Amino acid sequence: MHQESELPMRNLYEVPIGDATFELFCGGNLSGEHEACADVAAIPGVADGFVIRDSKPEGVGRELRFTGAELDKLAIGWAKKRGLPLAS
Repeated sequence: MHQESELPMRNLYEVPIGDATFELFCGGNLSGEHEACADVAAIPGVADGFVIRDSKPEGVGRELRFTGAELDKLAIGWAKKRGLPLAS
């Protein structure tokens, strides 16, 4: 029997996220309670899969899905581009 990490790459957009537990990340709210927020959750049943969705009313239903490695590269690249300190 294969462990989840040994399975071939899945199309993360085909996996339902109905019972995912989202965490809200906010910053720089200038125009309202949820104007600069994103919800992030692990994709249930997928080893190292994540979904990010827009919390703004105009962004309802819009989401991006990443593997852990993809999300890490995004976060580190963005932090470096912005000159933010990275913990080692």
